[in-house]
Amino acid sequence: MEWYLQVLRKYTDFSGRSRRQEYWMFVLFNVLISAAITILDYILGTNSIGINVGLFSLIYGLAVLLPGLTVSVRRLHDVGKSGWMLLILLIPLIGVIWLLILFVTDSEPGNNQYGANPKEIVIE
Repeated sequence: MEWYLQVLRKYTDFSGRSRRQEYWMFVLFNVLISAAITILDYILGTNSIGINVGLFSLIYGLAVLLPGLTVSVRRLHDVGKSGWMLLILLIPLIGVIWLLILFVTDSEPGNNQYGANPKEIVIE
């Protein structure tokens, strides 16, 4: 849960690098919370039949949109790519696969143009 909260605290920080663990723990908790909120929408009857999105799901989705974007950019920085690589998603199927490969790739060792390797930073 600490990784999830760390991403939320740095919701406007596009600079620097994020480890795989930070990114994937954010994704995991985001999926779990989204599932719980979707169930809550169905129980409370706040889901819209036309667009199939509940009120609380929509609010939560908008709330985590910017933090999700920033952690994705920082994750790309960690593998030595620009945040603009997210636009590869515009290529159907191939873009999603390529971005997934980048997100599971290990960090570049040492410093790169985006900062120090977060795995090598020792917090005392």
